[in-house]
Amino acid sequence: MSQNRIVLYYAFVPLADPEAVRLWQRALLDRWGLRGRIIISKDGINGTVGGEIWAVKQYVKATREYPAFKKMDIKWSEGSGEDFPRISVKVRDEIVSFGAPGELKVDENGVVGGGIHLKPEALHELVEAKKAAGQEVRFFDGRNAFEAQIGKFKDAIVPDVETTHDFIAEIESGKYDDMKDQPIVTYCTGGIRCEVLSALMVNRGFTEVYQMQGGIVRYGETFGDKGLWEGSLYVFDKRMHMEFSDNAITIGQCVCCEAPTNKFENCSNLSCRNLRLFCEKCAVQDELRRCTECSDISPELESSRQ
Repeated sequence: MSQNRIVLYYAFVPLADPEAVRLWQRALLDRWGLRGRIIISKDGINGTVGGEIWAVKQYVKATREYPAFKKMDIKWSEGSGEDFPRISVKVRDEIVSFGAPGELKVDENGVVGGGIHLKPEALHELVEAKKAAGQEVRFFDGRNAFEAQIGKFKDAIVPDVETTHDFIAEIESGKYDDMKDQPIVTYCTGGIRCEVLSALMVNRGFTEVYQMQGGIVRYGETFGDKGLWEGSLYVFDKRMHMEFSDNAITIGQCVCCEAPTNKFENCSNLSCRNLRLFCEKCAVQDELRRCTECSDISPELESSRQ
């Protein structure tokens, strides 16, 4: 029986010809029968790829043979190519869409002027050191707000954002100005969004910004559910969530009955992409799964849209 795995990776590095990298990456996926999503820009690459483990290993080896990606950090996870509907390899202005392609500065060592990278053990050391000095480390979630509904760092600040594009307006809103002189640790799924977010925050006057190196994934690999993380991790494939141990707590609540759950469900309107949390009992009822926006649409109007 074949074994399957998913790899998550990114690298911020100047790329002279992103289109050539796209064609090469697409050819590698086709060669080994892999599926996933890869985004490439002039500032680097961001990918999630799955398939049979031997094939994924060959893909990783070939990708790292490119000098710019030689030291790229690779995170392994349970899953397979079946968790992705298709192959998607695209060139975009940004590998993380904050809407600030001209602001980010990248050299051969990565993002210029971002936060201080902290490995999981160093994160705990920072928290203890600041506590001893009478300071509190503020955790700042760098993901879309709905992801934090099922898991986050304890007492973390969850910005009111629906997409990554919303972050600049959010941090410029004045809501967090009282934190500009406080120690802030940004975190996200695999670390990539925080590479950009921490730099954007530094550029806007936040003076002591750190970032969780390797993101929640690396922290969970190190401490599981015995550290500062609580709940499940939202992932962007068919699994939709993962846990670091059997001891993971469930912090999400069903939007209908408030029962504990970590399962997101699509709106019962097939043309709608709204995700909300439902328990098993409520999820099977189409009327309950219909989101507020779709409930306000008349049947005639909905029919005309299809």
